[in-house]
Amino acid sequence: MPRKTRQSPKVPPGKAAGSQVLRIIGGEWRGRKLTFPAIDGLRPTGDRLRETLFNWLQWQLPRARCLDLFAGSGALGLEALSRGAAQVQFVELDRAAARAINGHLELLGSKDGKVFNGSAGAFLQQPPEPFDIVFVDPPFAGDLWQQALVALQQGWLAPDALVYIESPKHTDMALPPDWELLREKRSGQVCMRLLRTPDG
Repeated sequence: MPRKTRQSPKVPPGKAAGSQVLRIIGGEWRGRKLTFPAIDGLRPTGDRLRETLFNWLQWQLPRARCLDLFAGSGALGLEALSRGAAQVQFVELDRAAARAINGHLELLGSKDGKVFNGSAGAFLQQPPEPFDIVFVDPPFAGDLWQQALVALQQGWLAPDALVYIESPKHTDMALPPDWELLREKRSGQVCMRLLRTPDG
């Protein structure tokens, strides 16, 4: 998840100090609230942005194999599973965040999510397997979008795969040849882009 500037939230009743709350907004687990560590700068993509994204994906998501490449709180991958994705591979560098995602999957009774605790770069150096939908939402300060797009082309994308990118509002991005920009929206300081890869 993006590591944007985070305001210190008030701790609501029933919520442990030093933690944040993620609410799943659609699908089988709609309304479920999950806690995750208050890691500096880490927060889930907001409800409004997630609703927009999953409206874009509603026809492609059922039975899709998804990769949540910079998972953070796991918000995008968990939302995908709730809405019918067949499988989600979460990739998260922070050990506490990765442990929290594993805990969420256990709590929700899902065997369709797997968590890789390590960097996106380390994950993408493994033998590739193709995914139908990839979420690329790295820490904003890291400037990792272009690197991720290059690495994903090395066997990680199924034909006609969809790649979602969340970045600061004015981030320039060079798309790989033959990739198509399907959707783009700016909200506050965030730019959302949905790309389609070639059909192979």
